[in-house]
Amino acid sequence: MDEPLVRVRGLVKRFPVKGGLLQRTVAHVDAVAGVDLDIPRGQTVGLVGESGCGKTTLGRMLVRLLEPTAGTIRFDGTDVTRLAGKDLLAFRRRAQIIFQDPFGSLDPRAQVGEQIAEGLQIHGIGDRDERRQRVGEMLELVGLKRDHAGRYPHEFSGGQRQRIGIARALILRPDFVVADEPVSALDVSVQAQVLNLLRDLQSELDLTVLFVAHNLSVVEHVADTVAVMYLGRIVEITDRDTLYRRPLHPYTEALLSAIPIPDPDRPRNRRILQGEIPSPLDPPAGCHFHPRCPIAEQGRCDVDRPELLPAPGVPTHLVACHLRTDRAATV
Repeated sequence: MDEPLVRVRGLVKRFPVKGGLLQRTVAHVDAVAGVDLDIPRGQTVGLVGESGCGKTTLGRMLVRLLEPTAGTIRFDGTDVTRLAGKDLLAFRRRAQIIFQDPFGSLDPRAQVGEQIAEGLQIHGIGDRDERRQRVGEMLELVGLKRDHAGRYPHEFSGGQRQRIGIARALILRPDFVVADEPVSALDVSVQAQVLNLLRDLQSELDLTVLFVAHNLSVVEHVADTVAVMYLGRIVEITDRDTLYRRPLHPYTEALLSAIPIPDPDRPRNRRILQGEIPSPLDPPAGCHFHPRCPIAEQGRCDVDRPELLPAPGVPTHLVACHLRTDRAATV
């Protein structure tokens, strides 16, 4: 079996919490708390979960916008956490990110053509005319016009600005792209257009993608594999069809039950979670999800932290739940 393009092991990101008059470090928050994840070449892995679970932090570490506290990130066989200087610059050419806010990620004072071409200039690719030609080709590839290069971000709609963000990420023809909730800031009518564009570009350019989202109905249309994250940890991961047909973790079941169904006559089986998301400053002992879990066992789930293990009889379906890995799941 081929090695995945991206292989993450034991990844941790710990942020200090400042307090007091002198702003000293009084505590730490583990935004990402020991994540293992493989992203196969040419595939799209969806990373889903509630706001604040650590999805964006994980995605930004994979492209070295944030430095990990511990763990390894292997990209094409190389541990990128150890790269620096020219080696790090070479990695950045192969790994890019599409940001959530298409307006906030663009410079309002620079023409979009200049912003798209910036990566080419930094990496010393082509002369001025060649860069202008490549920018025009990329604008057309994402569904815009060549003469849009001379305009400013405020002259475009939200969907068009996100296309510009996609063009800027892909101008270097990277191998790996982190798409950080690329449609959550867009109108519903525009989301489908951008999702279809991303799916077409992924196939045409043979991209490997980590698609970060909180909307499982969006991820279903683009992902080959889906990983579910809760309070800094991955609690379930498997192929898309299996996850949506037969979820195992109670948290995943609750997320899927919340997807709107456009049929008022179709019966729904909502699984409402009780309580609030625990504070990452003071996460619960044992399974982080046990205070909200409808099937948690006292004396076990609140004491022992479950490992991400294969479900019974399904080695490719990993779940971090004592009750769903030590016996056949009943869903």
